[in-house]
Amino acid sequence: MKIQVLGPGCTNCQKLEENVKKAVEKSGIKAEIEHIYDFNKMVELGIMMSPGLTIDGKLVSQGKIPDIEEIKKWLKQ
Repeated sequence: MKIQVLGPGCTNCQKLEENVKKAVEKSGIKAEIEHIYDFNKMVELGIMMSPGLTIDGKLVSQGKIPDIEEIKKWLKQ
């Protein structure tokens, strides 16, 4: 599984990355977590508002910080 956190490195982006790492750990799955800071790459992935989150190439969240439980649900899909 490949998870991408999309954002310029602001506080919200860092919090989202923390939540993703905790959700992955609690779910017991193997995942590659990547933080993308490049604005052009974010646009290519379809993000209009940061922070954004993709799971296996699918944009699942943008413009908010989903909590750990919500992220865990997405990981199971």
